[in-house]
Amino acid sequence: MQQIRKRLGLSLRDVESASNAIAERHNNREFAMNLSRLSDIEAKGVLPSIYRLHTLAAIYRMPISEVLALYDISPEWLEQDRHGQVFPASHPLSNHLDETVRIPVRLDPGFDPSQTTDIKRIVQMWGAVPVSRLHQFENAQFAYGYVGTEDYTMYPLLMPGTFVQIDTGLTMVAPGPWRSEYERPVYFVETHEAYACCWCELDGKNLVLVPHSLSPVRVRVMPFPQEAEIMGQVVGIAMRLETVRAPAAAKLSPSKERTEVR
Repeated sequence: MQQIRKRLGLSLRDVESASNAIAERHNNREFAMNLSRLSDIEAKGVLPSIYRLHTLAAIYRMPISEVLALYDISPEWLEQDRHGQVFPASHPLSNHLDETVRIPVRLDPGFDPSQTTDIKRIVQMWGAVPVSRLHQFENAQFAYGYVGTEDYTMYPLLMPGTFVQIDTGLTMVAPGPWRSEYERPVYFVETHEAYACCWCELDGKNLVLVPHSLSPVRVRVMPFPQEAEIMGQVVGIAMRLETVRAPAAAKLSPSKERTEVR
């Protein structure tokens, strides 16, 4: 704590004065810190109260999570310790704005929202911002994809513009049978020229990319794994529930030279 204060060019009296101003603003002397208390916190490791923790964070321009980290309380513990808690009643998930997490802050300017793509390929830079839970985008177990606004392959099960979470450990095509289309695994597939989010079947040495039965997109058969690689199985989605314009069949039926129609 002393190093942080000195790096900012503040004396103990500067901090004391600033803490008094905070205490006056909130009409609560618990926010104030005198010289002896500040000295004890810095030199003797005395733990500040919750009010003084707020004061230190405010004066030193630090998120509360970073101040807690000085006392060996990791910001990640909060999410970890929430897991396993079961409540009988429905309840909202809070948005913890003070938690510093990492999300994409710069995308490839050439990103075409009409095309299905791997999110990782279009992120140019990750940054730390106070938005809860989005740090999961960097979880090595998962990849994230985007279904293009012109991609109606899984329409209407997955609307164009859907974000999908992909478990990269699930790359084997499940044979079925399934009781409904909701149980049938959806896969994210990378080909030489594009990405596809669809059902899959194995036919000998070929991978069959199967669209939804109501989609105008055609079935595609591609040599596997030479021309089509399964990135993983879709295990989560973020989808807007809004009216989507009717697909134009002429635009949406792929016509690549190596693509066969079955």
